[in-house]
Amino acid sequence: MEIEKTLLLDAPPASVWALLLDPNAMGACVPGMESIEVVSDDEYVAVMKVKIAFISARFKLKTRIVERDEPRYLRAEGTGEDASVASSLKQSSEMWLQAREGGGTELRMKVKVDVLGRMGTFGLGVMKTKADRMWDEFGVNAAARLAGPAAVAAVAEAAPVPLVAEAPAPAQPITAPAAPALPASATPAPGFWARLLGSGSGQEIRVEVRRGDTTITVQWPVQASQDCAAWLRTLV
Repeated sequence: MEIEKTLLLDAPPASVWALLLDPNAMGACVPGMESIEVVSDDEYVAVMKVKIAFISARFKLKTRIVERDEPRYLRAEGTGEDASVASSLKQSSEMWLQAREGGGTELRMKVKVDVLGRMGTFGLGVMKTKADRMWDEFGVNAAARLAGPAAVAAVAEAAPVPLVAEAPAPAQPITAPAAPALPASATPAPGFWARLLGSGSGQEIRVEVRRGDTTITVQWPVQASQDCAAWLRTLV
């Protein structure tokens, strides 16, 4: 999966560069970051929690800066794994800093991530949605940290942005009877509940989500029906 993002910051390039090179400050901006151990000026080990749908992983990430051109360009590579959920990842990231007319910095980032194991079974659409949400939160945190302690405190006091599948689950799992009642003369769309609840095997819930010309298919184990319901509510 490749992701390209641009962030406009009010701070000068030198300040943004200092943030990127400070593992503890940078880690405080990344959603799910739990701890960072600094090994050297170019290496550090971080523990990061990531939750997608019903799978929650805690990756131990080893990251190394492999190229830098202060204060314009930075490239880093890293690997991580969580044996408890049989998942691993490999990532490489490039960051370009450019001064903006009138002040401030344009931070452009290109990240390539390969996810293997159980986490890697999710479709590209689901993974990119998660990445977009994490990027948005990172942008808010980075801007606040560059603005000063008062802005950081204001962000910390604000209500957190809900993540996929972390909304409160309903008391009962989704089943066919939960559908809105239809008049006796009405006929449901063919195959809708079959697509939602699976083929009748009772082993999985299968959901098809359409966005324009793109269709994403997500399969959930029946045991995770409450998490499925929470995720469906985020699509409404």
